[in-house]
Amino acid sequence: MKVIGLTGGIASGKSLVAGILERDGAVVVDADQLAREAVIPGAPSYKAIIKEFGATILNPDGTIDRKALGAIVFADTTARKRLEQITHPAIKKLAEKRLAEERRKGTAVLFYMAPLLIETEAISSVDEVWIVYLDEKTQLERLIKRDGIDKKGALLKIKAQMTIAEKLKFGKIIIDNSGPVEKTEKQVRELWEGLLRAVKCP
Repeated sequence: MKVIGLTGGIASGKSLVAGILERDGAVVVDADQLAREAVIPGAPSYKAIIKEFGATILNPDGTIDRKALGAIVFADTTARKRLEQITHPAIKKLAEKRLAEERRKGTAVLFYMAPLLIETEAISSVDEVWIVYLDEKTQLERLIKRDGIDKKGALLKIKAQMTIAEKLKFGKIIIDNSGPVEKTEKQVRELWEGLLRAVKCP
């Protein structure tokens, strides 16, 4: 099974690209979804997060308030690293399980979408990396709109990650999402069709 890492900066359009791929028949494993599974109430990571950050980050139903937790970790590098130490091993374990399931099914190509693919050891588990690119100005504008936050809050989130310039060095394929959605869809579909021909998928 060929495993392709799909990543990019925050608000770059990774989910958009993944959605296009899925609609065209690709299998996508989303690290953000695995992160949610890893911290369901009662899970070891859930308990460790509550112990580290306190019960104030909980919703009334006992689930973790991701927005409240995000406000803490994006403003504090030490807190963010501690959260990553708790969650990354659990996410890795869930990802390995999903990939093993797809291998048993005979899946020929799988996309692993992860915001921190390059920053973590997850990059060693993929055969190549596809980067969703967005210029910094557009990234900032889209993040402010998407999350309903101010410029200061958006910049904190952007600066908490590796710069897009650094990420581009790792990409075999660069998908430019700076323009209209239709342009991105055309790029992604052409890449997917080429990939299918390369791996001789039906």
